[in-house]
Amino acid sequence: MSYFDYEEYGRRPSKLSYFLVALVASIIGGIVALTLAPTLLGTNNFLGINPPGLNQPKLPEITGGSLDVSPVVTIAEQVGPTVVGVSNRGRVQDFFGGTSVEERGSGSGVIIDDRGYIVTNFHVIEKASEIIVSLADGRKIEAELVGSDPRTDLAVLKVNAKDLPVAVLGDSTKIKTGELVVAIGNPLGIEFARSVTVGVVSATDRTLTIGDRQFSLIQTDAAINPGNSGGALVNSQGHVIGINSAKLVISGVEGMGFAIPISDAKPIIDELITKGYVSRPYLGIAGTVVDEITAKRMGVPEGIVVRQLVAAGPAHKAGLKEMDIITAVDGKTVKDFNDLTNILEKHKPGDQISVAIDREGEKLEIPLTLGEMPRD
Repeated sequence: MSYFDYEEYGRRPSKLSYFLVALVASIIGGIVALTLAPTLLGTNNFLGINPPGLNQPKLPEITGGSLDVSPVVTIAEQVGPTVVGVSNRGRVQDFFGGTSVEERGSGSGVIIDDRGYIVTNFHVIEKASEIIVSLADGRKIEAELVGSDPRTDLAVLKVNAKDLPVAVLGDSTKIKTGELVVAIGNPLGIEFARSVTVGVVSATDRTLTIGDRQFSLIQTDAAINPGNSGGALVNSQGHVIGINSAKLVISGVEGMGFAIPISDAKPIIDELITKGYVSRPYLGIAGTVVDEITAKRMGVPEGIVVRQLVAAGPAHKAGLKEMDIITAVDGKTVKDFNDLTNILEKHKPGDQISVAIDREGEKLEIPLTLGEMPRD
């Protein structure tokens, strides 16, 4: 008999027997685990919803929408009809010497009053011979230019029409970086009227220099393209918080759009409606900036040196002289014209200010009554 003769010890179990035993054990083990796990671990932990060891916060419930409908849909429905197309039309001469009126450019605008007032950008209607407004209901109406302000790039138009939808103007001083915003306008013309793009507030107070002017703007990554200028930047409550104004165009840079804060625009809009122009304070000087390098070389303070005085202007009447160096106004340092402008814009014509000057080494404080800047 062989050493490996299994008959001496009984028959060896087959591989099938081992498999059946393992299968039955697995089934029984699974049933026991399903029965006991909710009791031992808690139902949610067992399902993996809140794994042990993670202390995750409970996020606030999102309002203004549902799983099926984005709040942007409601915003588009409510605010979209208040955004209009603005066509800048100018006279052109043809080959035979005749003239005709053709579109030179287009942008957007926002209806802000049921009497027909529309706010847009100055650069949208600049040098227009005729302005045509395209409403959401299909009407095209010639608009009157009520007033414009190149310094803030704002203009107000008026159309004689009834049953106009009106946008609600919000408070841009309360916006926060990261909050949802929706841009509505006509990028690339009326063919893409009331296009909606979505983004966030990237920054609440960006200083942007366009030409020789500085603007304090809301920055957003919501797409703002040519033709969007004058359109609405809207918050999650459906309130207009900005007037889309410019897009920073630099090779390789995307997602940088800008809008004029509506809280800054409101007083300008009101003045354009009541006066047709914006009244600004006026010193009546022409000057040159004395920068840090020049000041050290010449042994004088930094500031603005008066080169010329307007005859009978506010500065002339107050006693300023040519070659005086303005170093401060109302106790605030003045190093360049931006500093001076920012201080003066907080005043109105007729206000009295205190001007600190350096006159050949002598420090003087001169009271001055501001005049009104000439409109031309």
